[in-house]
Amino acid sequence: QVQLVESGGGLVQAGGSLRLSCAASGRTNAVGWFRRAPGKEREFVATINWSGVGTSYADSVKGRFTISRDNANNTVYLQMNSLKPEDTAVYYCAAERGYYGSGSSAASAYDYWGQGTQVTVSS
Repeated sequence: QVQLVESGGGLVQAGGSLRLSCAASGRTNAVGWFRRAPGKEREFVATINWSGVGTSYADSVKGRFTISRDNANNTVYLQMNSLKPEDTAVYYCAAERGYYGSGSSAASAYDYWGQGTQVTVSS
């Protein structure tokens, strides 16, 4: 069992930046970031494979968000730049069980989830 803890959320003005962290209690396979805005379905944001070489992004964040990982410290990051009010949501990280995962945009692919961190972007 792996525990995931997100941090780094907060209130920021449009155009600003935040860096989210996802700290794991142990080694993780592929990791994804998802978000849920008020009144909306959970949506995929970004994923990174087990080694950190492979990444994928939702079209809505491509070019603005960057996912990365530090396997030595069991932490995955989501650097969010040029934030927009529509990025306001609770952000969750999730990890796959197993080894050598490539990552997925499907929430069902992930076995472990964090509790979420709120990101609010004001206009």
